[in-house]
Amino acid sequence: MNRAERIYRLHALLRQRPHSLAQLMEALEVSRATLVRDLGYMRDFMGAPIDYDRASNGYRYEESTSFELPGLWLNESELHALLASERLLDLVQPGLLAPYLGPLRTRLRSLLSQSGHSASAVSERILLQPVAARPAEPQRFGIITAALLEGRQLRIRYHSRSKDSQSDRLIHPQRLLRYRDNWYLIADCDHARALRTFSLDRITHAEKLAGRARVHDQQTLDRFLGASFGIFSGNASAWAVLRFSPEASRWVADEVWHPDQLGQWSEGSYELQIPYSDPRELLMDILKYGPEVEVMAPKELREMVAERLRYPSWGFGTLAVKECKSSGAILIIPHGDSEHPCAAAARPSPPSHNPSWGFGTTSGAMYDLSPDSSYHNLHGDSERSFQ
Repeated sequence: MNRAERIYRLHALLRQRPHSLAQLMEALEVSRATLVRDLGYMRDFMGAPIDYDRASNGYRYEESTSFELPGLWLNESELHALLASERLLDLVQPGLLAPYLGPLRTRLRSLLSQSGHSASAVSERILLQPVAARPAEPQRFGIITAALLEGRQLRIRYHSRSKDSQSDRLIHPQRLLRYRDNWYLIADCDHARALRTFSLDRITHAEKLAGRARVHDQQTLDRFLGASFGIFSGNASAWAVLRFSPEASRWVADEVWHPDQLGQWSEGSYELQIPYSDPRELLMDILKYGPEVEVMAPKELREMVAERLRYPSWGFGTLAVKECKSSGAILIIPHGDSEHPCAAAARPSPPSHNPSWGFGTTSGAMYDLSPDSSYHNLHGDSERSFQ
């Protein structure tokens, strides 16, 4: 008999009449120590009004109360986990559930303090460090979540980054998605006549309407959200086959890029296959591995990656890879930029670098990396990174 079963049984016995410890131990088939722990748990964590009746030398519920077991009870470690989850959610979107969880949090902290633990340790020791987060404006966030939960239509003004244009849209909210530290709204868009994904930080105006939102079935939404890689949803149009170097494989083999991914080891390297519909996000994840990954298929994706490496699209033409004499840092600077502060102190890397993974013989001036990306193993030095 587990604890849940014992407590239900103990609850029934305490409602009937006073029972001595010996009678309760016999009925539950437990030791005295276990019974005392269960009685204490019911008192401290469930608020059970257990009373000891000296006349009958037995335990029962107080006569003046009508106590019922709560639908859920937790032990101390579970209470800590619940507080930790609430803490993390509050860090993800401050104030999202504060009006609802405030009373519950107070009760949980009270229970933990009775057990001799400090509830403040949860917020002090469990940390969340967002990366590249784009905060959503709190008031608009509240309007959008209210419309979603109430099943109402939304009128929004949306500024698209890819087109750098603004449009007014009538949408039918379906799901709110937290992805890579940012919020996205999945909605049926009247303008597009299809499901679309909207970044909440790009919604500059939101108005909840009285009209009921169209609702898509769970299967349709699951297919839209999970059929292909990344935030660019929709049915997969191709499968990417990526082969990683032995060193990078030790990380990638333990990662989940997509629920339907396929992976296998071959001669010390890891081959990953993932479905995708739009290559933009996948390209960014591939490029951050530099020569540590080779695109085996499809041909179109392989050519797109090679083109990005040859000709960066963000403004400087070809780039020179140099090593700073003073700091030893590996630098990427515009080719021929003598004004760069480190150009005078840097020496060019060898004119030709033949990585063991990727695209064959590759010039040292062809790597396109974002400023916050790390690039390891250039010339075999795993401790250096672009800074």
